[in-house]
Amino acid sequence: MRSDTDSALDRQIVQALQIDARVPFSRIGEVVGVSGQTVARRYARLRATGALRVTAQLAPLLDGQIPWFMRIRCAPGSAGTVAEALARRADTSWVYLTSGGTEIFCGVRARADRDGGADLLARLPRTPRVIAVEAHRILHLFYGGPLSWLGKTSALSPDQVSRLEPPVVSGSAHQAPTEADRRMLAVLGMDARAPIADLAAATGLAAATVRRRLAELRSCGTLYFDVDFDDRLFDIGLRTIMWLTVSPAHLERVGAELAGHPQTAFVAATTGAAALCASLACADSASLYDYLTRRVAPLDGIHHVETAPVLRAVKYAGPMIG
Repeated sequence: MRSDTDSALDRQIVQALQIDARVPFSRIGEVVGVSGQTVARRYARLRATGALRVTAQLAPLLDGQIPWFMRIRCAPGSAGTVAEALARRADTSWVYLTSGGTEIFCGVRARADRDGGADLLARLPRTPRVIAVEAHRILHLFYGGPLSWLGKTSALSPDQVSRLEPPVVSGSAHQAPTEADRRMLAVLGMDARAPIADLAAATGLAAATVRRRLAELRSCGTLYFDVDFDDRLFDIGLRTIMWLTVSPAHLERVGAELAGHPQTAFVAATTGAAALCASLACADSASLYDYLTRRVAPLDGIHHVETAPVLRAVKYAGPMIG
């Protein structure tokens, strides 16, 4: 059983990796006051038990890819099978079971040069167990992607955060990934801390070249690191998807307001009847109720709110599309 000290250290390690996924364990140990070996041991345990996974992701809207949400309603008892089939696809970013286990909520990246909605529907498992499908294109990201919910936590102090932040490189525009980049990204998509030697072997480039190219892709925002973690580490007992129908005149203000709330892990404007979609992280049902009534209800311009608890994450952030 983990002690309170171990739990606090685990939270610090997770947040440190969100700040810089490739930061040396020795540096994390120096900042939090333990040895680098202790950090490495705790990280290995978290990773081995599935409580932590760090991957690299291609920035949204790059490389001709458009992010979509899909809501898929299934016949009772069949959503799990359909969700597992979707999770095995390389083009799904994440797959959740929601709404009593009869609905699937997933993220998909479609090619911009195709008929997005039709292409998404064509890729669904061909089965009568799928009752209804809604596809919503993401129009604007208020919070999410490279901005992680972990950035709203306080496992690390502001001073510790600043000591772990990588150097800021300005004036660099997004760069389209090369073929060698794609091979490197395929490895990082499985493990963002993969050794430089492994990346060099995958690309056929010299280690120094790989190290320099990785730094370029990170600094220009072409790739970012995503940290999946066991919710229990941060006392999250209830993940919830929230859809809000908002007047166009209030859309920007409401989206920005939600993005600043500590409970929101993701906020985006989308196509469809509900103009805003958000992912919430709350301790329990009482905390969710308090959030809805005290933080969401007072916001002007909201006409309707729909929520669905996440019962199970079938897939978290997956490998990037080639």
